[in-house]
Amino acid sequence: MTTWRTYEVYQRMRVRETTALIKPRQLSSEAYLDDPYPLVAILREHYPCYRDWPQNAFWITRYDDVTSVFADEANYESRPRLWSYARVGWGYDLGADVGVAQSVADAADAGVGPTVSKIIDEFRSGQNTADLATGMCARLALELLVRALALPDALVESFVRHHLSAQRGVGSEPRARNAGLVSLDALAALFGPLLSQRAGGDGADLISVAARLGATAPDLVVTLVEADHQTLHGALANMWFLLLSHPKQLAVVRNDPRLMRFAYLEALRHSTPVVSADRFCRHEVERFGRLLPEGALLRCSAAAANRDPRVFDDPETFIVRRADICQREPRGTYRADGLASGISAGTGVPSKHPAVPEDRPRSRYALNRDIAVAASQTLLEAFPNISLVAGSQPRLRSLRLGEMHTCWHLPVEW
Repeated sequence: MTTWRTYEVYQRMRVRETTALIKPRQLSSEAYLDDPYPLVAILREHYPCYRDWPQNAFWITRYDDVTSVFADEANYESRPRLWSYARVGWGYDLGADVGVAQSVADAADAGVGPTVSKIIDEFRSGQNTADLATGMCARLALELLVRALALPDALVESFVRHHLSAQRGVGSEPRARNAGLVSLDALAALFGPLLSQRAGGDGADLISVAARLGATAPDLVVTLVEADHQTLHGALANMWFLLLSHPKQLAVVRNDPRLMRFAYLEALRHSTPVVSADRFCRHEVERFGRLLPEGALLRCSAAAANRDPRVFDDPETFIVRRADICQREPRGTYRADGLASGISAGTGVPSKHPAVPEDRPRSRYALNRDIAVAASQTLLEAFPNISLVAGSQPRLRSLRLGEMHTCWHLPVEW
C-alpha cells in the first residue's frame, strides 16, 4: 500500500523555531555574491539545516554535516550539469576513463612549465605591471585545456568562447542557458571533424584518446562540460589575492617556496572558489531534525563548512602554516592524519584510491594542486618582489548566483 505524505509533514517546524536572524532572499542577494561568509555563518551557528523557500532548498552548513552528505551516496546524489540543460543522455561522460584522465594529466604536467614561462615573458615585456587574475590564473586553466585537446590555432578562439558559454549556461538564468545550448551544439560541430581525422592515429591528446574509444562529438562535449574548470582558475586567483593582501604570509612563502603547497591548501579552505554544491535526496530521509522528501535539494555550503569553528581554530584568518588542517590530499572522509581538510566542492568527493595511485592517474584534486603550486613557485621565482599595485583594492565576488567566488581583477607590480 502506498503511503502519501501531506505537504505539512515535510514542512514541519519545531515548537518555537524561528529564522528571524536571516531572510531567504539574502542568500541570493548582491551581498551574498560579494561576500557569502557572514550570511552562511548565521546559518551555520543558528540554522544548520535552513529551509530556503524561494530557492526550494535546504542549506547544510556545518562541516561534519556537509561532509557526511557528500560521502553518503546511498541517500544523496549529485546530478550532471547536462541535467540543467535537460540533455541527460545526449552524450556520455568519459571523465572516469583512465586513459582520458591520464591524457589530461600528462598534458598538464608537460604544459604548465612552458605556459607559465610564456606568461612571465609577456609580463616582462610590459610596463612592470599586470593583471594576475586574468593574465595568469584564468589563462593558465584555459591554455592547459587547449593543450590537452591539441586544438589547431584556427579553432582556439571559437572553442574558448563556446566552452565558457557552455559552462556559464548551467543554472537557472534563461539567457545564459539558451546561449549555452547553442554552444553545446557548436562545440559538437567543432569536435566532429577532429574526431574523424584522429580516429586512426596514435596521438596522446584528449581528442585522439576519445576517438580510439569510439566516442562521438557529444560525448567529448559532455566530458568537458561535466569536468571541473573552476577550481584551478578560482583557487589560484584566490591564493594570490590572499598572499598579496597578507604581506606577512607572503613573506613566509617567499622565505620557503616549499610552503606554496600549504598556502594553496589553506586558500582552498579559507576562500574556496566553489562555495556550495548541490545534492538531492534519493528517497525520503530523516536527518538534521527534518523529514526530507525524495528529490529534496540540499545546498551544501563549503564556504560555511570550511570556516566552522568546531573544526578549525581561528577559521576566519588565512594562515599558511596552519597546524589544524591536513596537508595531504583528503580521503573519502575528508580527513587524514587526524586532521580535517578544506572542502573542495568542485573536485567532487575525495578519492577512495591511494593518494599516489600506481595503476591510475592522480585525482583532479591533486592535479589542480600540483599545477597551481608549480605555476606559483615559478612566478615567485621570476618576480620575488611581486606586490599589489599601490592603491588597488581587489576583492572576491561571484558574477552570478551559482558561479565561482573568486578574484577577477588582481593588479600587481614588481
